[in-house]
Amino acid sequence: MGCSQQQHLLCRKRKEKMASFHIRSISLPSRSHPLTVSVVEQLDKLKASQSSSLGHKLAGLKELYECFNDFLQLSLTQKTLSQEKQNQSVEEALNGSLGLLDMCSTIRDFFSQMRGCMQGLEASLRRRKTGESVFNEVDTYMVTRKKLKKVIYRYLRNLKKQEKNSRTTASANNSDVVDMLKGVEEISAVLFESILAFISLPKEKSKFSIVPSFFQSKHVSSKEEVEANEIEKIDAGLLVLKSSEDINQVQNALKGVKAMELSLQEAEEELECVYRRLVKIRVSLLNILNH
Repeated sequence: MGCSQQQHLLCRKRKEKMASFHIRSISLPSRSHPLTVSVVEQLDKLKASQSSSLGHKLAGLKELYECFNDFLQLSLTQKTLSQEKQNQSVEEALNGSLGLLDMCSTIRDFFSQMRGCMQGLEASLRRRKTGESVFNEVDTYMVTRKKLKKVIYRYLRNLKKQEKNSRTTASANNSDVVDMLKGVEEISAVLFESILAFISLPKEKSKFSIVPSFFQSKHVSSKEEVEANEIEKIDAGLLVLKSSEDINQVQNALKGVKAMELSLQEAEEELECVYRRLVKIRVSLLNILNH
């Protein structure tokens, strides 16, 4: 199977994960508070949306967390959680909020490292004099990229193990508030895992394969396909550039690297916003459960 076919298969499988992802059903009273309805709508939108670009995922998470933190400030929400603080599901949700913070922070660091790779390559290409080979610059970048991809793959593999170990059976006795907590955690984990595909698609064949869990898809938007392959396209272009003396190709490569660097910087900034909103949610949970 060719490289492009493998990438298409991975993207197709990844989208299916969102299509088949089941957030536990939340039955709301006919007179639910508008914030309650809004949180459920946000969950459904993230679950059902066919647009899965990097920007859409990050914007959706920010909107969900802002709305959910407001939901946690409701007196009825706080009363329900206080009454159920001894519930194992509530304790799991509290631990899950810490896990999401760690996941978000780690992914942000990966994006920062990837941007550092791009910055180093850009600086090397700009220093290159006309007629000089770019062999060393490209090789240095490729080695760094390969190391980072291995680290990301190990991280995703460990997440897969944690997911299996922490999987619990939903309780029929859980309140809608607790179910909502779990729903936010679950959709967040799925989106965080898929966001990492922007900088490093996992290996398709491995005895530790994570593809069936993280990247399943029936419908793939053209935007998603473009994003999933953008860095791979840059890598392929750089391999061609290694044996080329065409100054125009160098300039084109610089433009692509610079554009990717800016995209990674924007993603870093968005992830920082997502992280801060997750912190607010955890603080709110701790305040509720400690009083």
